[in-house]
Amino acid sequence: MTTILVTGGTGTLGRLVSERLRADGHEVRVLSRHAQPYAVDLVKGGPGLDTAVAGVDTIVHCATSPGGGDEKAAAHLIAAARQAGVRHLVYISIVGIEQVPYGYYRTKLAVEGLIEESGLGWTVLRATQFHDLLLRMFGIVSKPPVMLLPARVKDQPVEAAEVANRLAELALAAPAGRVEDMGGPEVRTLDSLARAYLRATGRRRLVVSVPLWGKAYGGFRSGGHLTPGHAVGKGTFEECLGRRFGDGEGV
Repeated sequence: MTTILVTGGTGTLGRLVSERLRADGHEVRVLSRHAQPYAVDLVKGGPGLDTAVAGVDTIVHCATSPGGGDEKAAAHLIAAARQAGVRHLVYISIVGIEQVPYGYYRTKLAVEGLIEESGLGWTVLRATQFHDLLLRMFGIVSKPPVMLLPARVKDQPVEAAEVANRLAELALAAPAGRVEDMGGPEVRTLDSLARAYLRATGRRRLVVSVPLWGKAYGGFRSGGHLTPGHAVGKGTFEECLGRRFGDGEGV
């Protein structure tokens, strides 16, 4: 039995990774800011982190904060892992982070660099956006009667549970460096995904695509965040909507 620490283990992805590893019979420690007994703020570090990492064979690093602090968190985690003699550090990253000049993506790329230079055995998996992210975004932008979306942008959403299964497989294998990207089964326009969301939730909204500006928007518009050559995910956005909203009678 392997002892595995999952950072961000109460989040969308980390919870699924933890469940999968436990189902396979492994001892899993869940680290997050509020999850006892391993309640640790990675950005601050501290002795609680050393306790969480002690005796661990593998770390699956899912913790992240779009608001900032990921580089500090990774540096603290790497230092603790090196001191504890951790064999393998697995990191979930995002497809296209070197192609799209978006602040959060630049941070993810910097964390990849820290991991690669850490001296630890490491594996990095990049995935496209989760279905859950689109659900949250559409839930917000569909509140007004007009649903505004960035024009000429596509997405390739993937099921979080499938990414979790892949991370669990990688955690139990030898360090593999940067592995092949993982994308959802379909590359779709944002407006087509939005209309599917509206149908599933029973909402009536006017969908309007609005041209934006800036280098980050240009990167998304050019498809830098997509990986059509690695469309290995199986679950579609419509299947996700069906599980979440049923027969589309509204929310």
